[in-house]
Amino acid sequence: MSKFWAAAGSDDSSSSSDSSDDSSSSSDSSVGGGGGGGRGDANRWVMESDSESEESVRVAKSAKTRAFENFNAHVSKLRNAMKTNDHKSLMDEFDLLTKAMIKSTKVFDANGGIPRFLVRMLVVLEDHVSKSLADKASFKKLKPAQGRALNRMKLNLKKFCEKYRGIMEEYRKNPVVSSESGGGSSSSSSSSESEEENDSDGSGSSSSSSSGSSSSSASSGEKKKKAKADDSDSDSDSDSDSGSDSDDSSDWADSSDSDSSDSESEAGGAGELKGRARWLKRTTVVKEKVEKDKVGRSEERKRAKEEAARLKAEQEAQKAEEGELKEEDLTPSLIQKKTLEIVSSRGRKGTDAKALLGQLEALSKLATRFGPRVEIPVLMHVITAQFDMQRTIDDYMDTPTWRSCAGYLERAGSILGDEEKGWKIGAMTAEDDELASDMMMATMGKAGKMKSGIISGAGGAMAAMSTEEKLINPNTGEVETEDERMERLRLEKEAKMSEDELKTIRVPGSLSLFLSRLDEEYNKSLQRISPHSMDYVVRLQDEGKLRELLGTYQKYYERVDSASDAAMLAELRVEHMYYRHDSIVKAVAEAQDTSATDGDTAKEMTDLCTYIYQHGTDRQKTRAMLCHIYHHALHDRFLEARDLLLMSHLQETIPIAGDIATMILFNRTMVTLGLAAFRLGNIWDSHQCLSDICSGRVRELLAQGVSTGRFSDKSPEQEKAEKRRQIPYHQHINLDLLEACHLISAMFLEVPNMASAGDNDRRGRVLSRTFRKYHDMYDRQVFTGPPEQTRDFVMTATKSLLKGDWKKCADLLKSLECWDLVPGDNGAEEIKKMLGEKIKQTGLRTYLLAFSAQYDSLSLSQLCEMFDMTKNEVHAIVSKMMINHDLIASWDQPTETIVMRNVEPSALQLLALQFAEKATSLVDANERLLDAKTGNYGYKDGDNWRGGNNQGGNRFGFRSFEKQGARSGRGGAGGRGNKGRGGGGRGGGGRGGGGRGGRRFAPSRKNNNNSKGNRW
Repeated sequence: MSKFWAAAGSDDSSSSSDSSDDSSSSSDSSVGGGGGGGRGDANRWVMESDSESEESVRVAKSAKTRAFENFNAHVSKLRNAMKTNDHKSLMDEFDLLTKAMIKSTKVFDANGGIPRFLVRMLVVLEDHVSKSLADKASFKKLKPAQGRALNRMKLNLKKFCEKYRGIMEEYRKNPVVSSESGGGSSSSSSSSESEEENDSDGSGSSSSSSSGSSSSSASSGEKKKKAKADDSDSDSDSDSDSGSDSDDSSDWADSSDSDSSDSESEAGGAGELKGRARWLKRTTVVKEKVEKDKVGRSEERKRAKEEAARLKAEQEAQKAEEGELKEEDLTPSLIQKKTLEIVSSRGRKGTDAKALLGQLEALSKLATRFGPRVEIPVLMHVITAQFDMQRTIDDYMDTPTWRSCAGYLERAGSILGDEEKGWKIGAMTAEDDELASDMMMATMGKAGKMKSGIISGAGGAMAAMSTEEKLINPNTGEVETEDERMERLRLEKEAKMSEDELKTIRVPGSLSLFLSRLDEEYNKSLQRISPHSMDYVVRLQDEGKLRELLGTYQKYYERVDSASDAAMLAELRVEHMYYRHDSIVKAVAEAQDTSATDGDTAKEMTDLCTYIYQHGTDRQKTRAMLCHIYHHALHDRFLEARDLLLMSHLQETIPIAGDIATMILFNRTMVTLGLAAFRLGNIWDSHQCLSDICSGRVRELLAQGVSTGRFSDKSPEQEKAEKRRQIPYHQHINLDLLEACHLISAMFLEVPNMASAGDNDRRGRVLSRTFRKYHDMYDRQVFTGPPEQTRDFVMTATKSLLKGDWKKCADLLKSLECWDLVPGDNGAEEIKKMLGEKIKQTGLRTYLLAFSAQYDSLSLSQLCEMFDMTKNEVHAIVSKMMINHDLIASWDQPTETIVMRNVEPSALQLLALQFAEKATSLVDANERLLDAKTGNYGYKDGDNWRGGNNQGGNRFGFRSFEKQGARSGRGGAGGRGNKGRGGGGRGGGGRGGGGRGGRRFAPSRKNNNNSKGNRW
């Protein structure tokens, strides 16, 4: 031994002799702290150990040990509760014990099952609860809470002990044998002496094990033994029972305990070494790592999966063979019974909807041979099952399923459409419902007998089937089966029916609602499919099939005098026709190589809409009217469309309808009407129709897109609802074409107005705020490059027109690519021709209004040459301007010149004009103040209040289509211009009397030519 370790050892021995009562660890620590400097320096290499930290050493416990200690604590509390008859505490502790046992399931499986002392505890609890409930006198004296806890304890204990019933019965039969096999523990019926012996033995063994593992001295171990012996003598019987339980738990799994103890001692040995033993070299045994055959294991798993799949396929095939009906045994009643069995399982948990649909489809094929009375009810169930495949409102039916559903409806429609046979459907009566319920009860009763027989015993099922009552045919006296009996009753029932009743097929559901749902699924699929894919084009081919189905069933409902259903189907047909131009219909027919075209679509639309006007609901009539107007406007029948709109007064009822889908259709109709007016050259009417929609969120108002603004205040539900209202892509109105028509019509009206105002702002009335805003933004730009968007083209053309360069303006507007989207033959060429003429006329008016003050006279021939117009056209335009006092001049017929007469307004006239402007501003201020008091917020200049016919209008307002006034800024439909004054705007007695005052306080009175203003 080296001197280094010898010095340390001598110090240890001397210090240990000084204090014999201290432990070895404490002696080491004392030596490390005493002595001279040399010895202290030598001993500083010795590891010091705190005797105080021994008590706080962490002990690693296995899961089994922790579970055992938890169970012991609960068992002890349960015994105390049983002795004090505290049933509420007993119930609470039992709940905690059951939870702990459920959590320790893995521990039970790893150690051979539930421990013996827990089985004994469950038996004791069961006996205690039974004894307490049997003593009626004591039970009546219990408090209500204790009585309820005891009853609940009985139920919970019975439910929990079901899984351990077998081992508990075995324990009850031979408790002594079970204890011997488990390692010598006593049952609840054994003597108290044996329990005390086991307690003492268990306590001794536990104390010895604890003393052997600890680092304390022998004296402290004797003290602990003595204390434990005293505790065991003074403990009650419950403590002795817990001691026996601990003894039982020690025998739970001896081998696992010993292994775990060994492993724990080995793991903790290094940490418990003191002194130089801690620094000695230890030999470590390296275990060789066994390489696993990964390839073999993967092959085994693969073979196992294949085997499981094969077995599953065989089972499914066997079930299918068992459930398959034989064709020779088929009867109508059997098919009806089988259908009801399948339908009754719809919607249940764990039921495969696709499997049910497959079974119903197979039944529909078998039912064909028995005629329409059997086939059509099965088809109705098949269609319902197909609609049930969509779980949420946002799911849509895929194309194969939709076509299959349409095929089943077509099968039913071919049967019902045969007028010679006269088949018709009807709702199920109470008798039919009772018959269906009887068939279901018979089926359930048979299954119930089988189930009760199986539960009763081994021979119970056969006994239940043998005791089945025999059915006797009253006509022949022979024994008949249940299926034969149902078929006999069905035939007898049909024999009593009249011919009309035989032709009426009682079915669940409504075919008209099925068709409406089919149309809805078609529209939803068009909303979800990408419009730029081939799937969308392929999906559009199904629209013709849908229209044919709607037409077939409409004829059927007309034949059976069901006008409401026929009107609903007619309205669906109208909604699939109104947006289709005749040229597109013809092109589609040629592409599909179909000789039969839709013919005269205008006549067909008129017939369908007339039928809806006669038999439809209010909503159906409104939508049919809007579709009819849309179709007229699409084919440039502007006058017919305008007359229908004005006669129906839809512009007044739409805002209060509350139907968002109908409002969207109204917006689409108004836009199409404005486009039709533009194509015909009615600039004023076009601007009136388009100004409301194109002034704001065009995409949202037309349901052609969802706004995803950063500061959007819409909830997720509102966004989903808005997405559901979107129009399919092939029905969209091109927004570039719409913007071009709106801005160009506004340009034709605003450019002469801006030119006439000049520097004098007294005539600077704004006709189109949107156009003025875009024009001001364009003027403020520092650098303006070549035009790229539609708006840029229009603004550049406006600048050219204001300068008098009408040719450049015409070139810019004619170069727009959106004109190729105009439907109809030569539609683009006609629009370009119309634009050229309108630009010349507007250029002439702008030139005269802007530069008339610079001339004393103008030559007619010179104007014709400048604007490439004939003399008659120039003469007509100039004369109209003179009549309307836009141009203060006169004709000199001999010389064909225009003589200008510049008349400056007098001082009185200037004051009158200033007074009128101030009065107008005062009226505006008063109206805003009135809004603040009455709460009618949202009124702005140009807004249409409650359906009034003002130029501004609301989103759904509409103004009268009158001819343009003599001057483009005066009068107009319903107070044309948002600054209407007096009786008819600035035109005094002009059109649209009432102005702002009549509209504000008399909203229900129409603003016509003869209306009078109110007190304002």
